[in-house]
Amino acid sequence: MNNEYIIEMLNITKEFPGIRANDNVTLQLKKGEIHALLGENGAGKSTLMSILFGLYQPTSGIIKKNGVEVKINNPNDANALNIGMVHQHFKLVECFTVLENIILGVEPTAAGPFLSTKDARAKVMDLSQKYGLSVNPDALISDITVGMQQRTEILKMLYRDNDILIFDEPTAVLTPQEIEELMKIMKNLAKEGKSILFITHKLNEIMEVSDRCTILRKGKYMGTVDIANTNKEELSRLMVGRDVKFEVDKDEAKPKESVLKIKNMTVPSKVHKNNAVKNVSFNVRAGEIVCIAGIDGNGQTEFVHALTGLEKMSEGHIEFKGVDISHSSIRERSKSGMSHIPEDRHKHGLVLDYTLEQNMVLQRYWEPQFQKAGFIKNGAVRDYALKLIDQYDVRSGQGPVTTVRSMSGGNQQKAIIAREIDKDPDLLVAVQPTRGLDVGAIEYIHKQLVAQRDKGKAVLLVSLELEEVMNVSDRILVMYEGELVGQLDPKQITVQELGLYMAGAKRDEVPAEV
Repeated sequence: MNNEYIIEMLNITKEFPGIRANDNVTLQLKKGEIHALLGENGAGKSTLMSILFGLYQPTSGIIKKNGVEVKINNPNDANALNIGMVHQHFKLVECFTVLENIILGVEPTAAGPFLSTKDARAKVMDLSQKYGLSVNPDALISDITVGMQQRTEILKMLYRDNDILIFDEPTAVLTPQEIEELMKIMKNLAKEGKSILFITHKLNEIMEVSDRCTILRKGKYMGTVDIANTNKEELSRLMVGRDVKFEVDKDEAKPKESVLKIKNMTVPSKVHKNNAVKNVSFNVRAGEIVCIAGIDGNGQTEFVHALTGLEKMSEGHIEFKGVDISHSSIRERSKSGMSHIPEDRHKHGLVLDYTLEQNMVLQRYWEPQFQKAGFIKNGAVRDYALKLIDQYDVRSGQGPVTTVRSMSGGNQQKAIIAREIDKDPDLLVAVQPTRGLDVGAIEYIHKQLVAQRDKGKAVLLVSLELEEVMNVSDRILVMYEGELVGQLDPKQITVQELGLYMAGAKRDEVPAEV
């Protein structure tokens, strides 16, 4: 009996209404290897992993562990087989602490029904030391950065002694430094004998950490390759079915008048006593892409929330097209020509239980085009949604009537981008617009941002992806601990130098006006 494989998923097919998410897919994981699962948005990667984790049952096909067929009816069965999963959208209880989330479901009790966290805390701190996963066990999930939430998810698996670890798009929300950290952690885990399945569409990461890679396209199995004998170009061809350009085509920017002027913005922090944004001033002109770069948790989120009306500033002014909008509501800002692609697509970008077409008109349903005498014109909404779905290649099982919750993360993102750009805004605030998207979709979004700029619109991009920052922006502002510490020209600096500003090792005065 050949036990080279710790997990085998053989001839797995999974059908949903209107869509065959997995079509006769086979995946074999060796003990102690890092095995990447690559595919574009909606290719069926998360579905396949959800089957292994017991969230879905396959329509047909079998799963074996160490050569023996197993039935995984739910995540408890998966845990019993030592299979753990870090989901793309974390499954954490916001109002619990880090420690409470880690032990949830396997709570240690002392005498009687009382929770005894002393040993659990010691075990968590041990694991956190051993694998370089620094967390604050007493912080509430609602208060910590996405990077720390992810480390919490990884600790949750290790705490349960899982030895088959599924990472679903683990780097989509991390900074370059955190990604490097995670790559180290994954290599350490594999060294310790853990077997890792790693879903991603970032080719650099696959080349860096994986031993082998299985590629899916539109639900079908395209093959498994050894990373040592392949390159990024071949992987992207297998994944998308065509050659993809990795550079962004753009001419010189021709900036005109300032559209947005921010003066002395200060925003209090919800996490600590200090301010999250400290006295920030800058402007964005029509016809340029200004990028705010920085490591996650340095005030970018609070800055964007204050700019778009989700949070209040304690000091400062926002002037948009010559009008002070410091106290305007979110709807007023939106109607006056500001579009916002938010960082958290579930919390601020979509109403998950609404259909795709309802989400497409969330900010416009009251316009004459979509309503008459207080009644929504359903036909007009449907036609509009169909136009955007076609234009932006938003894929879903049932088109405009698909419930957004059931769509893949990348397609949810495309829906938001379609809606926000189609409003034809004067200012597009794009926060991590390509987070969790595949190379083909990223290429498309970057083109859209440049097209907005070339139409004479102002674009404010907030990104943690260094390549994106360097490739797309005309001007880079670096934010560190809530302050602007540098204004840089992407053509004049290196990624390493940008990294120094982001880490707070270098800083310059930033002029308020350009």
